[in-house]
Amino acid sequence: MPAAPEAKFSEETVLWVKQHTPKLITFAISRPEHYRFSAGQFSRLGFRDGAGFIWRAYSVVSAEYADTLEYFAVLIEGGPMSARLADLQAGDRILLDKTATGFLLPERFADGRDLIMLCTGSGIAPFLSILQQPQIWQRFERLALVHSVSFANELIFNQRIAELAQHPLVGEYSSQFTFQTVLTREHLAGALDKRLPELLHNGELATALKLNFSPQHSRFMICGNPAMVKDTFKTLLDMGFAMHRNKVPGQIMMENGF
Repeated sequence: MPAAPEAKFSEETVLWVKQHTPKLITFAISRPEHYRFSAGQFSRLGFRDGAGFIWRAYSVVSAEYADTLEYFAVLIEGGPMSARLADLQAGDRILLDKTATGFLLPERFADGRDLIMLCTGSGIAPFLSILQQPQIWQRFERLALVHSVSFANELIFNQRIAELAQHPLVGEYSSQFTFQTVLTREHLAGALDKRLPELLHNGELATALKLNFSPQHSRFMICGNPAMVKDTFKTLLDMGFAMHRNKVPGQIMMENGF
């Protein structure tokens, strides 16, 4: 007999909500003891909606070992889930699907020396989780995170990324890490100012990261808006890189941001 719908999710408590801009929020919910996920995966969060439910996927920002679950959301005008999240307050209840999913997992790469994480907007979320895992720093010699947004006020995680140098589990590896910001509609000192596909194609990104991209050593993970993911993937293919598949090892993994 199929399990009742309620058996497939738990009801959790919203612990805090922070609104960074009119469209960007982060929030944390209680983590049930049974909930397991791998850094890079996403949760399905939901609300009761009349006689039914409304569900959306959000990548987990938290480390695998964290006591709570943190998420980053971009509020979309007219979006039914965004309307719920816009009114979210500490103490509210939210539904959590009991099964995390997703294949944006760096451990799927069988080899490689440099891990380059490319993202736009909320696509940074899975990489924030990945960067809190000691194993990833031990696995790769160099890690690079590139976050592309439209305006400087959308770079809401810069301070947290800087604080990785003092992180009790990964801080000792901070010399292996490079963080590069990209602004496409505003100029800011230290930030690049073109779309990620163009920065790859013209060599600016490799220069900024001080890395030589090659199929032998470079492994790319891409997460963000579908247009960026599609165009960046095509650019990497043109540069001689290949999609990673379970039975056919390659150098690229990608996922649309949630």
